[in-house]
Amino acid sequence: MKRLVLLGGGHAHVFVLQALAQEPLPGVETVLVTPYERQVYSGMVPGVVAGHYAVDEAVIPLLPLVRQARVRRLLTSAVGLDAQARRVRLADGNVLDYDVLSVATGAVADRGAIPGAREHALFVRPAEQFLQLMQRLRALCADRPLDIVVIGGGAAGFELALGLSHALGEGAVATGSAGGSRVALVTGGGDPLSNYPAGVVARGLRALKRQRVTVLRSPCIGIEPGAVILEQGTRVACDAPVVALGAAAAAWLQGSGLALDERGFIATGSTLQSTSHPHVFAAGDVASRADAPHAKSGVYAVRAGPALALNLRRLLTGGELLPHLPQQRTLNLLSCGDRHAIASWGRWSAEGRWVWRWKDRIDRAFIARFSVPGPAASGSPADPPW
Repeated sequence: MKRLVLLGGGHAHVFVLQALAQEPLPGVETVLVTPYERQVYSGMVPGVVAGHYAVDEAVIPLLPLVRQARVRRLLTSAVGLDAQARRVRLADGNVLDYDVLSVATGAVADRGAIPGAREHALFVRPAEQFLQLMQRLRALCADRPLDIVVIGGGAAGFELALGLSHALGEGAVATGSAGGSRVALVTGGGDPLSNYPAGVVARGLRALKRQRVTVLRSPCIGIEPGAVILEQGTRVACDAPVVALGAAAAAWLQGSGLALDERGFIATGSTLQSTSHPHVFAAGDVASRADAPHAKSGVYAVRAGPALALNLRRLLTGGELLPHLPQQRTLNLLSCGDRHAIASWGRWSAEGRWVWRWKDRIDRAFIARFSVPGPAASGSPADPPW
């Protein structure tokens, strides 16, 4: 019997699990390796932070999908990989052999990028841990106003700063809610959302002003108790630093034998296979495509999911693999904390509450797509015992 190992419960892999539930692979044992019982949908994290969703509304429970797909699940994570020997070393001390491997573990936070961050900061990755820390931050803010500094001028930092201000900060006071904590956004230099068209940047700056988020156009060079240190030594009072910088590759990929890009991510081709080991697939933030450098995001992982499921099936059954061609232009929806959002498509952009409602429908529909009705969702004793 062949063995397919799915490393990580990422967005792409929930599509694989769903496909296996609908049409099992004969003669194939599938094993899902993930340290979490559920997959947090990254598109809804800012809404959870802002208080628009409960955590349970923004997650995909993996156990019902695993049971329906008749997949064996291991609650652990990878710490090493030998691609030549087709062997994964796990954090629980076990070793797992495979015939075909698919990696959708996402990227990790580079905890050493800013001196002092490892000891004093909250990191947005992994999302599961970040949302748990958010509960503690809410409790602290209930006792007294805090100085919260979000570090990272990209989409993640922008949305989180606005969500925090709406829920806990001066933006909450402006709407008559409990709050009063001060929120600042450190962009690293230049305007936030600098990789977006000028129209989106302008809309983003207006949203930050409306929500009373202070924008600091400077790199962060250090974090210490009670302060964030900016370039040229400027100290900014900070009780809770939140790091939302670009993702890094997992250290265990080094020495795996897989071809990696210059940043350490798995180099893949149009079929989502490793460029060095065709029995290894990767999708989402853990992967890099030379033919499509823009295809590296949670949105890409979602769009790549069906193609990944199809090509895994074709490889295991002797079929011809098909190329996955990511869109050159995608719809981007940025939440602005106060049930207001910005939409962009190429150089076109728009904003308003109607955009937020549009985003809300899309996000809720994505979660609902993977809900499993019936006994499997409730953990019936009739379910397979894995």
